[in-house]
Amino acid sequence: MNEPVYQLEHNLGYTFDNKAYLNTALTHRSLGQDNNERLEYLGDALLGFIIAEAIYKLYPKASEGELTRLRATLVKGETLAKLARKLNLGNYIRLGGSELKSGGWRRSSILANAIEALIGAIYLDVGMDICRDTVLKLYGDILEKSTPETLIKDPKTRLQEYLQSLQMDLPEYSVVVERGEAHDKIFTVRCDILAMTISVQAEGKSKRNAEQAAAQLALDTLNI
Repeated sequence: MNEPVYQLEHNLGYTFDNKAYLNTALTHRSLGQDNNERLEYLGDALLGFIIAEAIYKLYPKASEGELTRLRATLVKGETLAKLARKLNLGNYIRLGGSELKSGGWRRSSILANAIEALIGAIYLDVGMDICRDTVLKLYGDILEKSTPETLIKDPKTRLQEYLQSLQMDLPEYSVVVERGEAHDKIFTVRCDILAMTISVQAEGKSKRNAEQAAAQLALDTLNI
Protein backbone atom coordinates (compact mmCIF):
# COMPACT_ATOMS: atom_id res chain seq x y z
CA MET A 1 0.00 0.00 0.00
CA ASN A 2 1.21 3.47 -0.84
CA GLU A 3 -0.54 5.29 2.02
CA PRO A 4 -1.18 4.42 5.68
CA VAL A 5 -4.45 2.55 6.07
CA TYR A 6 -5.76 4.95 8.71
CA GLN A 7 -6.09 7.53 5.94
CA LEU A 8 -8.48 5.21 4.12
CA GLU A 9 -10.49 4.76 7.32
CA HIS A 10 -10.65 8.54 7.62
CA ASN A 11 -11.84 8.88 4.02
CA LEU A 12 -14.38 6.11 4.59
CA GLY A 13 -15.64 7.57 7.85
CA TYR A 14 -15.26 4.28 9.68
CA THR A 15 -12.47 2.82 11.84
CA PHE A 16 -12.24 -0.96 12.04
CA ASP A 17 -12.06 -2.70 15.39
CA ASN A 18 -10.74 -5.87 13.75
CA LYS A 19 -8.10 -4.81 11.24
CA ALA A 20 -7.99 -8.34 9.83
CA TYR A 21 -11.33 -7.70 8.09
CA LEU A 22 -9.94 -4.54 6.54
CA ASN A 23 -6.73 -6.23 5.40
CA THR A 24 -8.67 -9.05 3.76
CA ALA A 25 -11.03 -6.60 2.05
CA LEU A 26 -8.03 -4.87 0.48
CA THR A 27 -6.33 -8.07 -0.72
CA HIS A 28 -6.90 -8.95 -4.38
CA ARG A 29 -7.04 -12.59 -5.45
CA SER A 30 -3.80 -12.13 -7.41
CA LEU A 31 -1.96 -12.08 -4.08
CA GLY A 32 -3.14 -15.48 -2.86
CA GLN A 33 -5.95 -17.50 -1.32
CA ASP A 34 -6.66 -15.21 1.63
CA ASN A 35 -8.31 -12.58 -0.59
CA ASN A 36 -11.42 -10.40 -0.71
CA GLU A 37 -13.66 -12.53 -2.95
CA ARG A 38 -15.85 -13.89 -0.14
CA LEU A 39 -16.20 -10.42 1.41
CA GLU A 40 -17.07 -9.09 -2.05
CA TYR A 41 -19.88 -11.66 -2.28
CA LEU A 42 -21.24 -10.59 1.09
CA GLY A 43 -20.85 -6.88 0.39
CA ASP A 44 -22.66 -7.18 -2.94
CA ALA A 45 -25.73 -8.63 -1.20
CA LEU A 46 -25.61 -6.05 1.59
CA LEU A 47 -25.22 -3.15 -0.82
CA GLY A 48 -28.19 -4.28 -2.90
CA PHE A 49 -30.37 -4.42 0.20
CA ILE A 50 -29.19 -1.11 1.68
CA ILE A 51 -29.73 0.79 -1.56
CA ALA A 52 -33.08 -0.92 -2.21
CA GLU A 53 -34.27 0.05 1.27
CA ALA A 54 -33.02 3.63 0.90
CA ILE A 55 -34.71 4.34 -2.44
CA TYR A 56 -37.90 2.55 -1.32
CA LYS A 57 -38.17 5.13 1.47
CA LEU A 58 -36.99 8.09 -0.64
CA TYR A 59 -39.45 7.55 -3.51
CA PRO A 60 -42.76 6.23 -2.13
CA LYS A 61 -44.56 6.84 -5.44
CA ALA A 62 -42.02 5.09 -7.68
CA SER A 63 -43.08 1.88 -9.38
CA GLU A 64 -41.30 -1.43 -8.94
CA GLY A 65 -39.72 -1.06 -12.37
CA GLU A 66 -38.45 2.44 -11.62
CA LEU A 67 -36.97 1.31 -8.31
CA THR A 68 -35.32 -1.67 -9.98
CA ARG A 69 -33.68 0.49 -12.66
CA LEU A 70 -32.55 3.03 -10.09
CA ARG A 71 -31.05 0.38 -7.82
CA ALA A 72 -29.25 -1.22 -10.78
CA THR A 73 -27.68 2.13 -11.68
CA LEU A 74 -26.62 2.87 -8.12
CA VAL A 75 -24.94 -0.52 -7.52
CA LYS A 76 -23.39 -1.08 -10.96
CA GLY A 77 -19.64 -1.33 -11.38
CA GLU A 78 -19.14 2.13 -12.84
CA THR A 79 -20.84 3.77 -9.85
CA LEU A 80 -18.82 1.70 -7.38
CA ALA A 81 -15.58 2.52 -9.19
CA LYS A 82 -16.46 6.21 -9.00
CA LEU A 83 -16.97 5.91 -5.25
CA ALA A 84 -13.69 4.01 -4.94
CA ARG A 85 -11.79 6.78 -6.71
CA LYS A 86 -13.26 9.35 -4.33
CA LEU A 87 -11.69 7.31 -1.52
CA ASN A 88 -8.39 6.92 -3.42
CA LEU A 89 -8.98 3.22 -2.83
CA GLY A 90 -6.49 2.16 -5.48
CA ASN A 91 -3.68 3.36 -3.22
CA TYR A 92 -4.56 0.74 -0.61
CA ILE A 93 -5.42 -2.41 -2.58
CA ARG A 94 -2.85 -5.20 -2.23
CA LEU A 95 -2.10 -6.75 -5.61
CA GLY A 96 0.06 -9.54 -6.97
CA GLY A 97 2.98 -8.81 -9.25
CA SER A 98 1.16 -9.22 -12.55
CA GLU A 99 -1.70 -6.93 -11.53
CA LEU A 100 0.75 -4.34 -10.22
CA LYS A 101 2.58 -4.30 -13.54
CA SER A 102 -0.65 -3.91 -15.49
CA GLY A 103 -1.91 -1.04 -13.31
CA GLY A 104 -4.65 -3.05 -11.62
CA TRP A 105 -5.14 -0.41 -8.91
CA ARG A 106 -6.72 1.79 -11.61
CA ARG A 107 -9.02 -0.88 -13.07
CA SER A 108 -12.69 -0.18 -12.50
CA SER A 109 -13.60 -3.82 -11.89
CA ILE A 110 -10.96 -4.24 -9.16
CA LEU A 111 -11.98 -0.97 -7.52
CA ALA A 112 -15.67 -1.88 -7.59
CA ASN A 113 -15.01 -5.32 -6.11
CA ALA A 114 -12.92 -3.79 -3.33
CA ILE A 115 -15.74 -1.40 -2.39
CA GLU A 116 -18.11 -4.34 -2.05
CA ALA A 117 -15.53 -6.21 0.03
CA LEU A 118 -15.17 -3.20 2.35
CA ILE A 119 -18.94 -3.14 2.87
CA GLY A 120 -18.88 -6.82 3.76
CA ALA A 121 -15.97 -6.24 6.13
CA ILE A 122 -17.71 -3.38 7.93
CA TYR A 123 -20.80 -5.55 8.42
CA LEU A 124 -18.76 -8.36 9.96
CA ASP A 125 -16.84 -5.89 12.11
CA VAL A 126 -19.75 -3.97 13.58
CA GLY A 127 -23.14 -5.09 12.27
CA MET A 128 -25.89 -3.78 10.05
CA ASP A 129 -26.77 -0.37 11.49
CA ILE A 130 -23.33 1.21 11.19
CA CYS A 131 -22.72 -0.61 7.91
CA ARG A 132 -25.89 0.96 6.52
CA ASP A 133 -24.94 4.42 7.82
CA THR A 134 -21.47 4.16 6.29
CA VAL A 135 -22.80 3.09 2.90
CA LEU A 136 -25.38 5.89 2.78
CA LYS A 137 -22.77 8.44 3.81
CA LEU A 138 -20.45 7.11 1.11
CA TYR A 139 -23.15 7.48 -1.54
CA GLY A 140 -24.08 10.98 -0.35
CA ASP A 141 -24.60 13.24 -3.37
CA ILE A 142 -25.00 10.34 -5.79
CA LEU A 143 -28.04 9.08 -3.91
CA GLU A 144 -29.54 12.57 -3.66
CA LYS A 145 -29.07 13.37 -7.36
CA SER A 146 -30.29 10.01 -8.68
CA THR A 147 -34.05 9.84 -9.07
CA PRO A 148 -36.37 7.51 -11.01
CA GLU A 149 -37.03 10.36 -13.46
CA THR A 150 -33.39 10.99 -14.35
CA LEU A 151 -32.69 7.31 -14.97
CA ILE A 152 -35.54 6.44 -17.30
CA LYS A 153 -33.25 7.20 -20.25
CA ASP A 154 -29.84 5.57 -20.55
CA PRO A 155 -26.66 7.73 -20.65
CA LYS A 156 -26.16 7.43 -24.43
CA THR A 157 -29.69 8.63 -25.09
CA ARG A 158 -29.40 11.50 -22.62
CA LEU A 159 -26.07 12.61 -24.09
CA GLN A 160 -27.42 12.40 -27.65
CA GLU A 161 -30.53 14.43 -26.81
CA TYR A 162 -28.47 17.04 -24.98
CA LEU A 163 -26.16 17.56 -27.97
CA GLN A 164 -29.12 17.63 -30.35
CA SER A 165 -30.72 20.35 -28.23
CA LEU A 166 -27.56 22.42 -28.85
CA GLN A 167 -27.63 21.52 -32.57
CA MET A 168 -24.26 19.79 -32.26
CA ASP A 169 -22.99 16.63 -33.93
CA LEU A 170 -23.58 13.36 -32.13
CA PRO A 171 -20.76 11.82 -30.07
CA GLU A 172 -18.43 9.33 -31.70
CA TYR A 173 -17.69 6.00 -29.99
CA SER A 174 -14.67 3.85 -30.78
CA VAL A 175 -13.13 0.74 -29.23
CA VAL A 176 -9.66 1.58 -27.94
CA VAL A 177 -8.70 -1.74 -26.34
CA GLU A 178 -10.22 -5.21 -26.31
CA ARG A 179 -8.61 -7.65 -23.91
CA GLY A 180 -9.25 -10.94 -22.15
CA GLU A 181 -10.41 -14.40 -23.18
CA ALA A 182 -13.28 -14.80 -25.62
CA HIS A 183 -15.71 -15.67 -22.82
CA ASP A 184 -14.52 -12.92 -20.49
CA LYS A 185 -13.59 -9.87 -22.56
CA ILE A 186 -13.19 -6.32 -21.30
CA PHE A 187 -13.73 -3.46 -23.76
CA THR A 188 -12.35 0.06 -23.43
CA VAL A 189 -14.37 2.57 -25.44
CA ARG A 190 -13.64 6.22 -26.12
CA CYS A 191 -16.41 8.80 -26.46
CA ASP A 192 -15.45 11.93 -28.42
CA ILE A 193 -17.52 15.11 -28.55
CA LEU A 194 -15.56 17.01 -31.16
CA ALA A 195 -17.45 20.30 -30.90
CA MET A 196 -16.59 20.51 -27.19
CA THR A 197 -13.12 18.92 -27.40
CA ILE A 198 -14.26 16.33 -24.85
CA SER A 199 -12.78 12.83 -24.95
CA VAL A 200 -13.38 10.22 -22.23
CA GLN A 201 -12.78 6.48 -21.90
CA ALA A 202 -14.56 3.76 -19.95
CA GLU A 203 -14.56 -0.02 -19.60
CA GLY A 204 -17.30 -2.61 -19.86
CA LYS A 205 -17.85 -6.33 -20.34
CA SER A 206 -19.49 -5.59 -23.69
CA LYS A 207 -19.14 -2.79 -26.24
CA ARG A 208 -22.60 -1.56 -25.32
CA ASN A 209 -21.83 -1.40 -21.61
CA ALA A 210 -18.54 0.37 -22.28
CA GLU A 211 -20.27 2.91 -24.54
CA GLN A 212 -22.91 3.57 -21.88
CA ALA A 213 -20.19 4.04 -19.25
CA ALA A 214 -18.26 6.41 -21.52
CA ALA A 215 -21.43 8.40 -22.21
CA GLN A 216 -22.01 8.71 -18.46
CA LEU A 217 -18.46 10.03 -17.99
CA ALA A 218 -19.14 12.60 -20.69
CA LEU A 219 -22.35 13.63 -18.90
CA ASP A 220 -20.38 13.91 -15.65
CA THR A 221 -17.82 16.10 -17.42
CA LEU A 222 -20.64 18.33 -18.63
CA ASN A 223 -22.21 18.34 -15.14
CA ILE A 224 -25.50 17.02 -16.51
